Amino acid sequence: MPKLKTNKAAAKRYSYTATGKVKRTKSNRRHLLGNKTTRQKKSGKVQNAYADKTCEAGIKKMLPYGN
Repeated sequence: MPKLKTNKAAAKRYSYTATGKVKRTKSNRRHLLGNKTTRQKKSGKVQNAYADKTCEAGIKKMLPYGN
């Protein structure tokens, strides 16, 4: 059986936890932080979040060699 290709765009955005959940990084924390309020910056403070359950099946298809 041939190897499956990993979608590189998805590999840069998502990763797996040890329990098999899909982990993602929160948005709006990269640049232009001077224009954002303290509240906006604090709400995105924790960089890691989990992918939505509805998207998880598609992400797992793009990343076949995770968990």
